[in-house]
Amino acid sequence: MSSNPSTSLTERRKAATQLDIAHAAAELFATQGPHGTTAEDIARRAGVALRTFYRYFRSKQDAVTPLLAAGADRWRELLEATEPGTALPQALEAAVEQALSVPDEESVQALLRTRGLLRAAADDPALRAVWYRVNQEAEERLVPVIARLTGRPAEQLEVRLAAAAATDAIRVALESWADTEAGAEGPGSPAGLATRCLRQLVSGMPPLGEREDRN
Repeated sequence: MSSNPSTSLTERRKAATQLDIAHAAAELFATQGPHGTTAEDIARRAGVALRTFYRYFRSKQDAVTPLLAAGADRWRELLEATEPGTALPQALEAAVEQALSVPDEESVQALLRTRGLLRAAADDPALRAVWYRVNQEAEERLVPVIARLTGRPAEQLEVRLAAAAATDAIRVALESWADTEAGAEGPGSPAGLATRCLRQLVSGMPPLGEREDRN
């Protein structure tokens, strides 16, 4: 019992340090570009030793993973909170809209950081690889959530397809938004684009039916 609070505190400190490094990397990538930024630069901006940087991240591009993953974690948590039995398209759309909403300045800045990273990734294959990896991991973590909501087996084809479609809807929306000067809300915003993408992708998917007979 006594070790749990200590472990929890250690994990929180670790996560806070990783996030500080991620913010520093995102700022430098947006202003100097990945090619003009070194791991030493990021560590210095974050106020940590270089050895601390490499304790948590394998490369300078990998350092932004916590920031990119935060959005996926946010909307998956919202979807997890949905009542089982809710129609999947409506549940996905509601979670996406809420996750990409910008109720305060902090939310706006989070989206703008993502835009800066996606623009920087256009000329940096390693940074693009981090973005694609984050999306792949988000898709995998979404499968059991959709399975629970629909009451279907996680390995069912339609469940996996729904997870892939939902993840790609957000990815394409954010990438498209990053290529424009549209604001964080209103016409052309991430929430609007994601909803549009999601409706088109989900409408073309087969319904979630019974487990396929493989015999």
